[in-house]
Amino acid sequence: MALARTASSKADLYSLLVRELQALVGVETDWLANLANAAALLYDQLPGLNWAGFYLYKDGELVLGPFQGRPACVRIRPGQGVCGTAFSRRETVVVPDVHHFPGHIACDPLSRSEIVVPIVVSAGEGGGESEEGKKDWVAGVLDLDSPEPGRFDAVDARGLEEFVRRLIPHVDWQQATGAFVSQPGH
Repeated sequence: MALARTASSKADLYSLLVRELQALVGVETDWLANLANAAALLYDQLPGLNWAGFYLYKDGELVLGPFQGRPACVRIRPGQGVCGTAFSRRETVVVPDVHHFPGHIACDPLSRSEIVVPIVVSAGEGGGESEEGKKDWVAGVLDLDSPEPGRFDAVDARGLEEFVRRLIPHVDWQQATGAFVSQPGH
């Protein structure tokens, strides 16, 4: 967690993480390698995590992608749990105590707080257009868990949203998620 020790604030830590991400994925074109390194970077450099990774939207559900941590739930339906909720709402969800989140999916009973950032891909970023002609779609989510209650806040949300924005152009989301499938309600 060298970056955490050199950062002057949590916001500064996220700026350093984004720079490190750019260095890792800047010239790499393999989507799997880039998602794997992004998950490893977050897990290695953010204090207080017990899981960091991606769920990718495939065939109408979120399917486990590259991650760091304990084995995880493999499939999550849109609208189900924290990941499915963030996916369906198309907005970041911060949960200070997962035991108070209705419908929380307990993949790891040690997790107490969670943050999930949807990965909204535009047509110009390898996403194409949906069948309804929409210009963006949710390719999946970034999910971070912590054994510490209240671990995540608005600074984490902003930092992770920027992290995802910088990652999006470095992943072939069509390939990562398979053929584009129309998302209900979007």
